[in-house]
Amino acid sequence: MLNILRSTVTLGLEKPLKVLHISDSHIPLCDGRDSEQKQAIAQRKAPRLREMLDSLEAQTAWAEEHCDLIIHTGDLIDFMSQANLEFARKWLKNDKVLYIAGNHEYYDGPGWEDMHYRMTSVAKMGPEGIGANLFYTSRAVGGVNFVGIDDAYHQVEDWQTQRLAMEAEKGLPIVLFLHAPLFEQALWERSVAYWKDTSAYLVGCDEEHLMTYTEFRAVDQRPFTSTRRFVEYVNSEKRIKAVLAGHVHFNFESRLPGGVTQYVIGRGHYGEAREITFL
Repeated sequence: MLNILRSTVTLGLEKPLKVLHISDSHIPLCDGRDSEQKQAIAQRKAPRLREMLDSLEAQTAWAEEHCDLIIHTGDLIDFMSQANLEFARKWLKNDKVLYIAGNHEYYDGPGWEDMHYRMTSVAKMGPEGIGANLFYTSRAVGGVNFVGIDDAYHQVEDWQTQRLAMEAEKGLPIVLFLHAPLFEQALWERSVAYWKDTSAYLVGCDEEHLMTYTEFRAVDQRPFTSTRRFVEYVNSEKRIKAVLAGHVHFNFESRLPGGVTQYVIGRGHYGEAREITFL
């Protein structure tokens, strides 16, 4: 059931630190409290529901036994439903878990999915929300600062970059985790081939690459000025030692333009995970 990749990052720590990176669990729970449209999605995915839940349970159990942290880079749930929110809040109570939102956390039915859509969905979640900060999180563990930033709709706001810069001022090595990966040519080529269209679903694509996209995807993924500033900052900040991401549903490892390795993990709902040892 589990397919665990293994990687090592040397940071000069006093003792090793192990992290299990998972993403895209896509849990599709739903009941009569939600719309027929959401119930229909859940029904289509019902044949694999047990397998999806078992995968997340097995990943969690592995991390509890072998790792210091679990980092989940979004799409824990497949859509926003009362049952899914309840499930997420329960799972995210685990003290070992660090989490940042994916686009499916915000999915509330058909519509133009952008930053406004995101905020409308957040308002509908109610005061308990999903049980974690969706947009930004950080925690220092074992001499490493793990910083999560929501880029679920392929955009990042200036305040998030500013918070990341504040984290860098603390002087610890940073492991940045995101939902959507940052643009890199080899990853772009692999993503286009995997999805069999011209949309790579990456953050920070330039105009040359966006020209190959459909009009909708070009609008969806054309970076805001704030997003470009974020990408430039990540590629220049020497405290950032690794970037973790998901979203594209396949495993990939490559270096960003600034020289940092970006680790992309595949389909969590099929038991894929990456155990990273920081030394």
